[in-house]
Amino acid sequence: MDKRNWATEFVLALLFFFNKFSTVLIQNYKKSWIQDFNKIKNVIFRALTNLHVSIEHIGSTSIPKLAAKPIIDIDIIFDKNVEFAEIKSRLENIGYFHNGNQGIEQREVFKRSGKTRNPILDKIVHHLYVCPSESKALERHLLSRDFLRKNEWARIAYQGMKYDLADKAGQNKKLYTELKERHVNDFIDLIIEKERKEIELDVE
Repeated sequence: MDKRNWATEFVLALLFFFNKFSTVLIQNYKKSWIQDFNKIKNVIFRALTNLHVSIEHIGSTSIPKLAAKPIIDIDIIFDKNVEFAEIKSRLENIGYFHNGNQGIEQREVFKRSGKTRNPILDKIVHHLYVCPSESKALERHLLSRDFLRKNEWARIAYQGMKYDLADKAGQNKKLYTELKERHVNDFIDLIIEKERKEIELDVE
């Protein structure tokens, strides 16, 4: 290899190195994720004043010590005494738009519209879902979260899967999501079933 080719290869290698490590998908757990959730929760609660709803921190950032993508996942939960249309209207008033259920029943997706600015909602990256209390998607969110919070072995195993898939995806967000759906669902189903059994034993 002549000097010109060597220099070119060296530069390309440097670019690959810096691109890879400057766009790492999975980050070490941060306690600030809980604070971020609470900031968003407070803003949304104010917007939904007098509505009988609860707001849950779900997903990987809700599990202490678990590495994750730095995105706060949130479920707004409502019961039969609350109309979804009222929640939708109030969320629109603070700058969200309804983006359908994206193929998952009883889990309505809301995204920032850009029409109304908010220093918290527009700064902290988050996913917002609205679910009725009987939602199967909500049940999966809560059962998997609760099991991972209580069982270190499951948290460590799940974290290992996430790191491995992120590497296989070349730190590409879209590909990582596709791989995760393909390879992690069986594990999530397993821990959900274990959490259900634990709840049944507690009831007995």
